[in-house]
Amino acid sequence: MGEHETRIIDGKASAARLKDAVKAQVATHVDAGHRVPGLCTFLVGDDPASDVYVRHKRNDAGFVGFSDVHQKLPADISEEALLDLIREMNRRDDVDGILVQLPLPKHIDRARVLNAILPSKDVDGFHPVNVAGLVLGQPSHWPCTPKGCLHLLDELGVELRGKHAVVVGHSNIVGRPMASLLVQRDCTVTICHIHTQDLAQHTRQADILVVATGCAGLISADMVKDGVVVLDVGISRTEDGKLTGDVQFDDVKPKAAAITPVPGGVGPMTRAMLLQNTLEAYEGHLRLPAEA
Repeated sequence: MGEHETRIIDGKASAARLKDAVKAQVATHVDAGHRVPGLCTFLVGDDPASDVYVRHKRNDAGFVGFSDVHQKLPADISEEALLDLIREMNRRDDVDGILVQLPLPKHIDRARVLNAILPSKDVDGFHPVNVAGLVLGQPSHWPCTPKGCLHLLDELGVELRGKHAVVVGHSNIVGRPMASLLVQRDCTVTICHIHTQDLAQHTRQADILVVATGCAGLISADMVKDGVVVLDVGISRTEDGKLTGDVQFDDVKPKAAAITPVPGGVGPMTRAMLLQNTLEAYEGHLRLPAEA
């Protein structure tokens, strides 16, 4: 075991600082005579978890001074009707960011809906144009969770260049974009997933370990080396209703130089980065007329 003191990464505090910074920036723009930024949220159907997530996002948006354009739609809305509403929001000058809460009802093609959002308003960072921008290292909206993870590493002062980062999970929302961002920061990156053989052989090499699988307790203490920095993106609910991550926190913590708890680690950063992306979209839209 390492004889260092483990740093618990406080995502709540980091997110609060970021929200305050976005709020101050919005106030500066509005005081200068610019319009208020606008965030449009789409909630289709009555999924209770989605309802909670969207309510939190709308509350955050209100806190920083965004206008709230909310679209609560029935579960049986047609795909074309939803696409028409998205196109309407694409045209609106007072809407800077568009967020479609997932999952969508089964009769709606998720890819078609997400691809209908203008890339400049795609504040989730899921549009292929934004994905290409991320991979190529060009200006684009990055997915909120990987962007939040990178922000936490930077706040910690972790030197990324030359480090071995291991990402467990290869989803388009977290794993793949996280790997791309780490490569751009000159990490050597290994991506592991459900078909990886001998996962522990890879995770034990990690200087930085990002785990995003949704498999509760997947990473045990014998799977990491001393001094590792651990970002636990996964979130599951145990049988007794307790939230838990992909990492066995109490066991891994003594070996880690720094580790995120669940809850209170990466989760709050995801919501804060949605605000940051919307602010960046707004600032980009403000510049467009001058560049035309």
